[in-house]
Amino acid sequence: MYWVDRPFYTLGIIYLIVMAVWAVMSWFPIEPGSGASRFRHALGRVVEPVVAPLRRVVPPVGTFDLSFMIAFFAILVLTVYVLVLIVV
Repeated sequence: MYWVDRPFYTLGIIYLIVMAVWAVMSWFPIEPGSGASRFRHALGRVVEPVVAPLRRVVPPVGTFDLSFMIAFFAILVLTVYVLVLIVV
């Protein structure tokens, strides 16, 4: 099983999926107190510790949150880099 042999790669991919779901959910209005709102809040508790420090350094450009994109890209690069180190 590929994902069992490479746990750091698997965790990186899972975290990227969580980040992507959180980003997509932020595009839609969600009623406060609903199940979707609680789910988005739970995802935010996982994503915010990585994105929040970058927000202090990188200001938003219009409505785009560059700090999120930088964090997503950095985790993607690190995940692929870990896979390359494991395979080679």
